[in-house]
Amino acid sequence: MTAPPVLIEIAGAGVRFGAVAALHGIDLRLRRGEFVALVGANGSGKTTLLQLLHGLVRHTGTRRVAPAGTTQAMVFQRPFVLRLSVWNNLRIALWLGRVPAAERAARAAEALRRAGLTELRDRAARTLSGGQQQRLALARAWAVRPAVLLLDEPTANLDPSAKHAIEAMLERFKADGTTIVMSTHNLGQAKRLATRVIHLDRGAIHVDLPTARFFGEHVDARTDLFLKGEMTWTLD
Repeated sequence: MTAPPVLIEIAGAGVRFGAVAALHGIDLRLRRGEFVALVGANGSGKTTLLQLLHGLVRHTGTRRVAPAGTTQAMVFQRPFVLRLSVWNNLRIALWLGRVPAAERAARAAEALRRAGLTELRDRAARTLSGGQQQRLALARAWAVRPAVLLLDEPTANLDPSAKHAIEAMLERFKADGTTIVMSTHNLGQAKRLATRVIHLDRGAIHVDLPTARFFGEHVDARTDLFLKGEMTWTLD
């Protein structure tokens, strides 16, 4: 069976912020249709790896993006919403994404429907709850039909109901064939959603396995400590 095409390839990459080596020796191939969960202790490099994949940080090594992977969107842990209505937040995103004008209204309406925000389309976006703003951010990203969707802790600080709504959206995006990379501290979430799990440790990829193997097999001592919740912060 032919493997899905590679959308992004990182080879020998490193990222520094001043004297701090945030990432080093990163080799990673991201294929179409994958849902990759990035896990690891605080400070292990998860957010920086998302930024590297998206081309937001200077780096050593190489980053190659296939033509099929050039349309990307990233949603940050604290999404930025404009001082506009929910509807106009979507319309601006579609305009910036160079979506043809004739398609914008239909795409915006579909994105709102998927996010369960149709009845709030005329509400000022900044008056929404935290969970609703995150759903709007995801809808705005999905509306441009990205080949690659990058998510930084999309359910952090949300209540269980809001987390469930976000996870349901991500399941639908996955079913659409969107390639997703998500950082998370919620191991249950990674187990439920991801097809592949990458454990980052001290700025390097420590383990990279299909989800069933990551959670079902003894990997090594450091990963076992992390899975037991005994390695909350990156250790020197």
